[in-house]
Amino acid sequence: MDAVLSTIVAVLVLLAVITLVKTIRIVPQQRMDVVERLGKYKRTLSPGLNLLIPFIDAVRSKVDMREQVVSFPPQPVITSDNLVVSIDTVLYFKVVDPVRATYEINNFLQAIEQLTVTTLRNVIGSLDLERALTSREEINRHLSTVLDETTGRWGIKVTRVEIKAIEPPPSIRDSMEKQMRAERERRATILNAEGHKQAAILTAEGEKQASVLRADGDRQSRILQAEGQAKAIRTVFDAIHQANPSQKVLAYQYLQALPQIANGTANKVWIVPTELTRALEGMGGALGGLANMVGDLPTERVDAAAVEREAIAAAEAAANEAERINAEVRTAEAEATGSASGPEGGMPAPELTR
Repeated sequence: MDAVLSTIVAVLVLLAVITLVKTIRIVPQQRMDVVERLGKYKRTLSPGLNLLIPFIDAVRSKVDMREQVVSFPPQPVITSDNLVVSIDTVLYFKVVDPVRATYEINNFLQAIEQLTVTTLRNVIGSLDLERALTSREEINRHLSTVLDETTGRWGIKVTRVEIKAIEPPPSIRDSMEKQMRAERERRATILNAEGHKQAAILTAEGEKQASVLRADGDRQSRILQAEGQAKAIRTVFDAIHQANPSQKVLAYQYLQALPQIANGTANKVWIVPTELTRALEGMGGALGGLANMVGDLPTERVDAAAVEREAIAAAEAAANEAERINAEVRTAEAEATGSASGPEGGMPAPELTR
């Protein structure tokens, strides 16, 4: 009897514990529990402490209300140019209605995966490989729109769809790498050619400006040299004109310049002008007789009458000197012949007339 009572008490305690457990339901934050009463939807438990009728109310599903991330395995997709590419996708979604997510579809995660694959194949199938590789943003927007419209009636919100990778076949990858390498080499060649072109243009412009500046400098230098020479010649000419030098001074200057004229191995012939010979003859003939005559100083102004008188006096002095020399020569010849008459019987010396 005691054993039966003990068994009954134990069963009652166990039923009480089970009843208490089924009565009290604690729901964590960001989770919603769908409750059914006798197989029919009754209510949704919110986070916190909730009470249920034991053995009548039952929790059908526990729905996580947080945003979830699902990465689907790579899917082979054929492009419009008949190339098979492998595409990895990442899906971001969240449950907004736990009741519809529980009763509208059996497995919403599998449904989203299959819907993503079919939509992706439709989108990629209308694009070629090059456009598919460069139109990820467009593909993502299209997938998000289609999935959001379809999963809305399931109580699910697709927040974002991202294409993680698009892998073309190995042969296509090799061709693309060669194409990109050739394109980069072409751009590098073009840039180098443009650089050489610009350098050549700048060098030519610099040489042009330098040539112009050198030519302008040479022109200015020659102009200044010509002006300096003209000024020097004008100064010398004015000084000579004001000094009015005589022929003897000019002859002396010419004699000083003769060594410079004769300097050099190529000079074989000297050209002596007639003016120089006349000046030398005048100097030799009048060297003795003009010692006490008019000096050879430069005058301030040239007087034609004075010059003529000076020339006449120089000619007379030269003639007198020549007569005197002739008389002395005849006297010396007479003495040399030994005339018998002696000095008294000799020929008288000729008279010198002026």
